[in-house]
Amino acid sequence: MNNIAEQLRLAYQNLTQKCQQFKLSNNNVQLIAVSKTKPATDILSAYAAGQRKFAENYPQELVEKQLLLADKTDIEWHFIGPLQSNKTNLVAQSAQWVHSIDRFKIAKRLAQQRPVALGKLKVLIQINISQEASKAGIAPQMMLELAGQIAALPQLALKGLMAIPAAGINDESSFKAMQQLSLQLQQHYPDATELSMGMSNDWPLALKNGATMIRLGTVIFGERAYNKGPNEE
Repeated sequence: MNNIAEQLRLAYQNLTQKCQQFKLSNNNVQLIAVSKTKPATDILSAYAAGQRKFAENYPQELVEKQLLLADKTDIEWHFIGPLQSNKTNLVAQSAQWVHSIDRFKIAKRLAQQRPVALGKLKVLIQINISQEASKAGIAPQMMLELAGQIAALPQLALKGLMAIPAAGINDESSFKAMQQLSLQLQQHYPDATELSMGMSNDWPLALKNGATMIRLGTVIFGERAYNKGPNEE
């Protein structure tokens, strides 16, 4: 049986070691526990071990888990999956972060449906950095146009970029490219400093190249019994 608390401890230990190796501050890197498809009891185990940031891939699953854990008001929910326009309302009312904005239509709906009482929804633009047909995200050259559109929406806060480089690529080119795009974005939007990239199999490369958010699921919660789809760690 997977010991979630122990796996989480090891994940943070490894993160600290890599931060030291790359001469980075731990305070600048967030570990997001990807809890999609896992039961709320697993989230509670991680919560008891100190984890507060969790990511979900499916709108309905996000809503259901948030309701089940409604008394844990300090949980920060991140939505990281592809988002269809008919599901934006669920995410707008449940998440604090959305990592996967790749269309103005989706951003606009999220802004319109975000309750004012919840404050601004923090969003990241997803870049299809490896130009994979199977993955969501925009082409790098479209970044500034979409960023300008998002920045004009009153209920959204543009916080940075997200990417999922192609699996099996061992070089750092995609991560380096994302780091350069992040720096370019910050020249226009100084608050957009977050760079969400790096998963269970490639997070050290991502960290080395500027990631400020790494998304870890398998190394914490164990393997999932299904084929992974777009945007899944």
